[in-house]
Amino acid sequence: MQHESDISLRHLKALNLLLEVRSLTKAAEILGTNQPTVSKMLARLRAHFGDPLFVRVGLMMQPTPRALEIAEPLRGLLAVSDNLRAAAADFDPATSQREFKLLVSEVGMFHLIPQMIQALERMGPGLRLKAVPLDARSVSAKLESGEADVAIGTYPREISNVRRVKLYADPYVSVVRQSHPRVATLKRLDAWLAERHILVTASSIGHVAHEQLERVLITRLDPSKVLVRMPSFVAAAFVASRTDAICTIPAKLGASLQEDLRLVQINPPLDLPSIEISQIWHERVDRDAGHRWLRSLVSGMAKGRWTAAIE
Repeated sequence: MQHESDISLRHLKALNLLLEVRSLTKAAEILGTNQPTVSKMLARLRAHFGDPLFVRVGLMMQPTPRALEIAEPLRGLLAVSDNLRAAAADFDPATSQREFKLLVSEVGMFHLIPQMIQALERMGPGLRLKAVPLDARSVSAKLESGEADVAIGTYPREISNVRRVKLYADPYVSVVRQSHPRVATLKRLDAWLAERHILVTASSIGHVAHEQLERVLITRLDPSKVLVRMPSFVAAAFVASRTDAICTIPAKLGASLQEDLRLVQINPPLDLPSIEISQIWHERVDRDAGHRWLRSLVSGMAKGRWTAAIE
C-alpha cells in the first residue's frame, strides 16, 4: 500500500518543473493536466520532504531554501533517468559493443552462425556473437539467466515464460557421395531401403524433433542395413561422403555441406516428418531494443532476406 508521503518519478518531474516556472497554472499547462492535480502532487512532495518547498509571494511561488537545496541533485537524478530510458529505448548496431548469445542446434551452427557473423561485421563492427550449444534439458534456465538471448531450434510448447516465433519448416533429405555407384536408382523406395544407412541418434544431439525421424527409420530399415549410429549430423554426413552409405539429415544442413563434402541430395522416397524451427526468448527481454533488433535479424535470415546483402 502506498503511503501518503511516497513519491514517484512523476512527482519529481513536477517538482523540477515548478522550480523552473514557479506557477501551478503554467506547470499544469505544460504537463497537460489541471491545477488541482498539480496541487495534489505538490502536497505529496511537501509531505515527503517535510518542507513547504514553495511559498506564495505576490503572483509567484518562491522556492524555500530546502527546495533550492534539492534543485541541483534533482536535475542530476532526472538526467540519469533520461539516459537510462534512452539506453533502453534506442539501439544502434553501428556503435554498440554488445555481445549476442544464440543457443543453436548443430544445424544452426553451420547454417545460421556464418551468416550472422557476416551480417554483424557489416552492420556493427563492435558487435560480438557467442554460440551456445543446444541442450534441450536446460533451454528455459539459459534464457531466464541470460546465458542465451534467443534459442533457435525445435522446443516443447511447455517451456514457461518464453515468447516464440516460427522461422521455417526444414524437411529431411538423404545425402550420398557424388560417386556413389547406385545414385541414379536411390529415388526408388526399394533401392533406398536396400542400401546401408547412417543413423543419427536423437538423444545425442538434443534434437527433440529428430526422435520422430529416428523412429521411422528404425521401423522401415532392416537392422542389417544400419551401418553405424552416430551422435552428430555433420559427422554422419562426412562418413557418407567417404562410404556408400546413405545419411538422412535436415535439408538446410545438407545444402550447407553439399559442396564442401561433394554430396548429392536425394528426396527420401518415403514420408518423413519435417522439423519446425522457431526462435524463443524469455519474456523479460521482450521489449529490449537490442533484443528486438537481434530477433528481427534472425527472422530475416531465416526467410532469406539477408543472404544477398552479405554476399
